[in-house]
Amino acid sequence: LARQMKGCLFPGHPHASMGIDIEHKHAKKGGRTEPKSEDPYLRLLVKLYRFLARRTDAKFNQIVLKRLFMARSKRAPVSLSRLARQMKGRTDKTAVIVGTVTDDVRLLTVPKMTVTALRFTENARKRILKAGGECVTFDQLALRQPEGKSTVLLQGPRKSREAERHFGAPGVPGSHAKPFVRAKGRKFEKARGRRASRGYKN
Repeated sequence: LARQMKGCLFPGHPHASMGIDIEHKHAKKGGRTEPKSEDPYLRLLVKLYRFLARRTDAKFNQIVLKRLFMARSKRAPVSLSRLARQMKGRTDKTAVIVGTVTDDVRLLTVPKMTVTALRFTENARKRILKAGGECVTFDQLALRQPEGKSTVLLQGPRKSREAERHFGAPGVPGSHAKPFVRAKGRKFEKARGRRASRGYKN
């Protein structure tokens, strides 16, 4: 029996010997292959860029497709001021944002730009058009520049979300995580570890 059971893959069996785990029936691959959203317009864009990613050798289309799959928290908005800063000296190119373009009241003059995005806020669109620029959709971009030539792919700052500030353990030495606390008063999380008179201070 021992000879028969040698090399068996049942851990804990008295006659089992070390084997290689080759049973991956339920192993999941990371990463998305489609968006979670049921938005029909987004789904059509995915269909279009899946085709372009398959039929062209351009890395641009593969990146756009991957970003179309992303969660909204990963598609951070890009403000007009960031856009103007990134596009300085690149007026002949098209800015491409797989996300939202938002207005920035701190930017006094908007330069002339050609911008492609999933969405523009009302004021952002007005200001781009008023400056003589252009707001292009992704299906229009696919017709104009199917390989993404003379484009600049941009992303917003993902870590700027309020939720990101709370990630980590607040109160631990060296941690800058923001605590979920009602107020910053004397009687809120100001005891041990927060004052030298109460044990120690971080």
